[in-house]
Amino acid sequence: MLARKSIIPEEYVLARIAAENLRKPRIRDRLPKARFIAKSGACNLAHKNIREQGRFLQDIFTTLVDLKWRHTLVIFTMSFLCSWLLFAIMWWLVAFAHGDIYAYMEKSGMEKSGLESTVCVTNVRSFTSAFLFSIEVQVTIGFGGRMMTEECPLAITVLILQNIVGLIINAVMLGCIFMKTAQAHRRAETLIFSRHAVIAVRNGKLCFMFRVGDLRKSMIISASVRIQVVKKTTTPEGEVVPIHQLDIPVDNPLESNNIFLVAPLIICHVIDKRSPLYDISAPDLANQDLEVIVILEGVVETTGITTQARTSYIAEEIQWGHRFVSIVTEEEGVYSVDYSKFGNTVKVAAPRCSARELDEKPSILIQTLQKSELSHQNSLRKRNSMRRNNSMRRNNSIRRNNSSLMVPKVQFMTPEGNQNTSES
Repeated sequence: MLARKSIIPEEYVLARIAAENLRKPRIRDRLPKARFIAKSGACNLAHKNIREQGRFLQDIFTTLVDLKWRHTLVIFTMSFLCSWLLFAIMWWLVAFAHGDIYAYMEKSGMEKSGLESTVCVTNVRSFTSAFLFSIEVQVTIGFGGRMMTEECPLAITVLILQNIVGLIINAVMLGCIFMKTAQAHRRAETLIFSRHAVIAVRNGKLCFMFRVGDLRKSMIISASVRIQVVKKTTTPEGEVVPIHQLDIPVDNPLESNNIFLVAPLIICHVIDKRSPLYDISAPDLANQDLEVIVILEGVVETTGITTQARTSYIAEEIQWGHRFVSIVTEEEGVYSVDYSKFGNTVKVAAPRCSARELDEKPSILIQTLQKSELSHQNSLRKRNSMRRNNSMRRNNSIRRNNSSLMVPKVQFMTPEGNQNTSES
């Protein structure tokens, strides 16, 4: 047989492959936008090329609290071990300078009992015994085998110094451990936000809304919510501001601007002339390079520590024309919260234009509501007609079944030629 590759010239195959590759459009995936604040509330920011590292040592306590747990535990352990070893060396040097070690090595048996009144520290014969005595002094164990005498003022000075150093280490390290376990962001883990934000009409105005809740029964005192919009802007002079922050007001009927977070609440921002979202419409929202940051602050009722919970919403996480479903119901005299529907939304009628266009042409809202009402009535008519058709089909099927179950009539012929009809 002839080789199959000899039938089609190789030059033609290469040209055809090149033409197919040119025809295929090359679609590049859009890179995801870098968030300034993650959904968990962590700041997505990396500090690089910090030259003055010594500034962190000037605030050593905050540096220790900010470290990870494994680093903190290593420092906690090494601080005690190093202090025990340091003072063990000092106790050994005291005993060596006073000649206690040679005295215990030269005398034996019954003669050693007479050395207790002439040595600085009894039963310190080696570095191991000096290390054990250092531990007993700093943690105040006091087994009774080793003790101080009045022979050495230098040993008394070392004893006082070790007690002071031990108290300082205990205060710093235990305070650091306590602050790490009682940090404010631990309480923020039970403060939750809805996965998506919505934009819908409320009281005749376009509003930006999200839901916030507290999973614990202990409340957050003097809770307040702040909203900021972060986006990249360019000034008229050509300066590029990568992180431009703008405050947007929160619609709160209370004068104190605090919220009573006993149950999940829907936080509302009216999109008016002061809002950075005033000129954004539904088609333009997907192309906007912005991030809405939400900050919830308050005082923890049980500890009195100020806590802060954060989250953010990018353009892909904002649903236009949706509304949060109700999750608070009254059951047997008690208000019940269904957290399984915490982030659920339903689609509602909302104009697709911006808030500016809605203010200039209020008729857009009326037309939108009328269209929504007509579509709702049409859906009700279709539903009623479908129910009517289904009921008619059901009745017809029942009639057929009944007719099939009817007893047939039987005719009998008599000899006289008369016809009798009877049912069996």
